[in-house]
Amino acid sequence: MIRNIRIETMDQLMDLIGEKTYRPELKRYRDLCIYRGECDSGFTLSTSLMRNCKSLSRQLEMPMLQNFTKYAVMEKPVIEGNVWQQMILGQHHGLPTRLLDWSFSPLMALHFSTAEQDLDRMTEHDSVVWRIDVHELHELLPDKYRKIMNKYHSTVFSVDMFSEACGSPEEYDLDMKDESMVVIEPPSIDRRIISQYSFFSVVPIEMTDIVGFLNENTQNTARYVIARELRWQIRDFLDHQNITERVVYPGLDGISEWLGRHYFVRKELLTEMKEA
Repeated sequence: MIRNIRIETMDQLMDLIGEKTYRPELKRYRDLCIYRGECDSGFTLSTSLMRNCKSLSRQLEMPMLQNFTKYAVMEKPVIEGNVWQQMILGQHHGLPTRLLDWSFSPLMALHFSTAEQDLDRMTEHDSVVWRIDVHELHELLPDKYRKIMNKYHSTVFSVDMFSEACGSPEEYDLDMKDESMVVIEPPSIDRRIISQYSFFSVVPIEMTDIVGFLNENTQNTARYVIARELRWQIRDFLDHQNITERVVYPGLDGISEWLGRHYFVRKELLTEMKEA
């Protein structure tokens, strides 16, 4: 069942940021939860492939990926012959795929929950941060996937481990149906992946209702709804913690986006200046 938690104060936000499970065997506060931020709480969990190709996702996924690889292999020869590396690289560059982005950092998810395209709309609607438990998801996996994790003493799949368990999207869909999904830690093909502490969930083609799957099959999934009145305060808090576009998107693009937001003038300020 998904727990819905509303955040209306900074104290409540600290509960999200600081939540970690104490593990007595390690004497450390650690868990394996990952987070995803959306700027509008009305958005549901869906992959870019679902949104782009809709009911034709199964038919169009591989032709689109093959065409991407045909052009991308010149710059990244390593992806040739590995469909999962092709998919990760495509996702990284905006290709519609079945991968869903997550971060190990709740602060990074909060950044994306305040990354409004039109900053004048920041106070018009609530935003959301999703949390899922990787351990819980991977307990649902078929035996051959769990045997691979045990073999490598790992709780998250690398691309190599995933390729060993499953060689194609078609095989993966047969294995998973709509009953489970794998979480991958991608290779560091770009500084952005490192900066964002990125993970991907690999969504089976038959899992058209990700929220319904999580609600029915998990106990630790949480949906944190961020009150719209709090969003600017969170945005300023994140800036103070150096969670900004210049960190999230290393390079001049990130710096430009960060400066544009830093110098953004809110409509309320102009109204107050006129009245004064």
